[in-house]
Amino acid sequence: MKLLTTPQEMQALALTWKGEGLTVGLVPTMGWFHEGHLSLMRKARAIADKVIVTLFVNPIQFAPTEDLDNYPHDLERDRSLAEAEGVDVLYAPDVDGMYPEDFKTSVRVSGLTTGLCGASRPGHFDGVTTVVAKLFNQTLPHVAVFGEKDFQQLAVIRQMVRDLDFPIEIIGHPIVREQSGLAMSSRNSYLKEDEMDAAHSLSKAIVSAKNLLKQDASHSPEQVKEEAARVIVSHPQCSIDYVEIVDRTSLQPCDRISPESMLVLAVKINQRIRLIDNSLLIT
Repeated sequence: MKLLTTPQEMQALALTWKGEGLTVGLVPTMGWFHEGHLSLMRKARAIADKVIVTLFVNPIQFAPTEDLDNYPHDLERDRSLAEAEGVDVLYAPDVDGMYPEDFKTSVRVSGLTTGLCGASRPGHFDGVTTVVAKLFNQTLPHVAVFGEKDFQQLAVIRQMVRDLDFPIEIIGHPIVREQSGLAMSSRNSYLKEDEMDAAHSLSKAIVSAKNLLKQDASHSPEQVKEEAARVIVSHPQCSIDYVEIVDRTSLQPCDRISPESMLVLAVKINQRIRLIDNSLLIT
């Protein structure tokens, strides 16, 4: 496996592969790999001739009050894990290479970015779409694999790809969970032992909401949201950022429950760890 660190060398290799008629699969990440990341790599490995994993903690998607400085990182650990999955290139550019001193461009997707995480993290998705557009141009993939845990991000990137005519297939890969039900996340490493029960409230809220609908499918979105919120706030360490039921494609609030309805959650644990989760309500 190669470790590349500059846009120029990454793009040159990607152009060589494309000239040879090879399909290129991309897995964008911010590192600190867990089983969720590794499942994305395996998916890319199964469908592409060459697999690139990017590792870049993107500063422009973090607000000043967020955890950029503390975000977990260990390049050698991640390098070893990626190599074991048969990844061809780990692309780990530095900030100066990605955003030179005279950098003045951003990519913005409107509409889909205003609610949910976009409401509580202003500017976050502008940072995401800008860096992903740059990574697409540097790696030139035929297909890119993203986890469905960041469901709003996935919808935003799909919109960007359609709007800007990127010749890339975007694949969403299911959430990978701990045995306990907790959605895997790099931020889980922040959790202390006495915060784990609170963290599990997100997956428990999803289960409880689904069970409510199994008992009576006529429940309204408001009733289902109230049940999910009840489970979460029963943990004093939890504060709700949002509990919403939205259409899986448009991200617009649902006025009734349908097979397209997603329960989406964002919760802060002790005001310092923000976790997200989601699930279709009818499965």
